[in-house]
Amino acid sequence: MQFRFSSYGSASTAPSPVNKMMAAFATDFRDGVDINLGVGYVNEKTIPDTLLLEAINAVAANPETYRQPFNYGGPKGSPTLIQALRRFYVTHAIGDMDEATMARQDMVIGPSGATSILDALADLFAPGIVITADPMYYIYCNQLERKGFRVLTVPESPDGLAAEAVEERLQALGKAVADVAFFYVVTVNNPSGVILSNARKRALLTLAERWSAKLQRPVPIFFDQAYEWLIHDPEAEKPRSALVYDTSGLAYEIGTLSKVLAPALRVGFIMGAAGALLDAIAQKTSDVGFSAPLMNQEMAAYMLEHHIDEQLRHVNAGYREKARVIGQAVDEILGPWLEDVRGGRGGFYYYLTFRNITTDTASPFFKFLSRITGDDAVDGSAENRRPRVVYLPGDFCVHPAGASAAKGKRQLRLSYGFEDTEVIVTALEHMRDAIRYAEQVGCGSQ
Repeated sequence: MQFRFSSYGSASTAPSPVNKMMAAFATDFRDGVDINLGVGYVNEKTIPDTLLLEAINAVAANPETYRQPFNYGGPKGSPTLIQALRRFYVTHAIGDMDEATMARQDMVIGPSGATSILDALADLFAPGIVITADPMYYIYCNQLERKGFRVLTVPESPDGLAAEAVEERLQALGKAVADVAFFYVVTVNNPSGVILSNARKRALLTLAERWSAKLQRPVPIFFDQAYEWLIHDPEAEKPRSALVYDTSGLAYEIGTLSKVLAPALRVGFIMGAAGALLDAIAQKTSDVGFSAPLMNQEMAAYMLEHHIDEQLRHVNAGYREKARVIGQAVDEILGPWLEDVRGGRGGFYYYLTFRNITTDTASPFFKFLSRITGDDAVDGSAENRRPRVVYLPGDFCVHPAGASAAKGKRQLRLSYGFEDTEVIVTALEHMRDAIRYAEQVGCGSQ
């Protein structure tokens, strides 16, 4: 007998490629031996353990300010946290936000990080077409397709997703353009690390406004800012908020404190015009548990009010130095085989494109690094397997029906977040050995 699943439930019984790969690797991962460049975990040294302990004690000791922190919260989120976020944006001019612009925005805290906001959008919008960049945020795009959406990707350039390229994609849809549900743009792209320029951000908003008028209904654009507070290149353009430009109520920004404070706080939020969409997101939050854990929200509020400046400086300085060292090592160790390198300016990813070496799970390169070639000289014995390196293959990151599908098989995402710098350099040396192995066996290159 079979369960009477929904179409989403049926599609979810088989793990996504990333889920499957990471689950298989995690079952026997050896700390201190194997190297994980695939998971987008933050570096443990950036998590302010002592300050978080201070925060929890301060929250528990001040019920006048932080009301009932161990009880249920409200579906829009902690008023204390919402006010702290509003003050933080305005006092630090985040995205050039001022009092007048902030006063026009509503805000909802998600029940479990920014991912829960994205999940709510997938439930609240009728399935249709979602336009995004290629390479794409593979985790969310896979979920959208399991929920019945059609994801259409547009190749990005070094300045991010271009409105002109999106316009061409929309025009090519013909009558199917009526099915466009929303635009989804990651401002520091995961996986590529490409930073969306302010000019392109504004042009994309204008495009959403134009197509909303053509289709005679709102077609919103969601800017996912998961890594925007981690733009650590001092020469990078300071990002402006799309909300500063928005007069139509079509732009929404999704933020998170996971990358700058701690992922386990599970604090993500969405800002935009008050109305039906944010009301529906609040109701969705209520449906799945009333709110995010209130203690976590109050701790985040305390951190924003007391320690965010020093924390941001610490986190960005650490990733800036790691990006510098790893970028140099990538060039020195892998440079002869590379066609293109992106990232390293914000967040904690480099995205590599090889000229001739394939990187998918069937490639000799992947098998060498996973130690599954079948050759004991490469893999080691069952009792003493040689060090493995996990990375995210590019074909997981590009849409299989998109224009970048073939190139994706020569790409990979490398995270410089979790592992220490010297360990990552060692992993790059293993990658060089994997390339030489692929060249030797002769079936791992194009």
